Amino acid sequence: MKKSSVIAWFVALLLGSAGFASADLYVIANKATPITAEEIKDAFLGEKQFSGSLRLIPVDNAALQEEFIVKALKMDINQYNNFWTKKSFREGINPPAGRSGDAEVTEFVRRTPGAIGYVKSAPRGVIVIRKY
Repeated sequence: MKKSSVIAWFVALLLGSAGFASADLYVIANKATPITAEEIKDAFLGEKQFSGSLRLIPVDNAALQEEFIVKALKMDINQYNNFWTKKSFREGINPPAGRSGDAEVTEFVRRTPGAIGYVKSAPRGVIVIRKY
């Protein structure tokens, strides 16, 4: 086996074991929430708190949080937690509230103007902002 094939196999094995290899991740928003794909990172890092006059309410999905942080925010979980620890202390704002899974995130986003979250499958009744 060629060295490049071994490396590719190893990387695929690592990604597959982390659960990030082929699964899609959808960032969703309430239908009344005017937000673009380019604004996702800023919203989840507390840099963008309003869209027009509407307060943004990002919500984390505990079942997918680490995958989202890696794919969308380009951080690891420790960097994310450290970021929010410092931001909370300096600016007095809190990290996104968490929900346990897709069903809770979807229901919260569907009924809450300004809400954005992320799930494994694109549900009805919300806007899909971006697919990772």
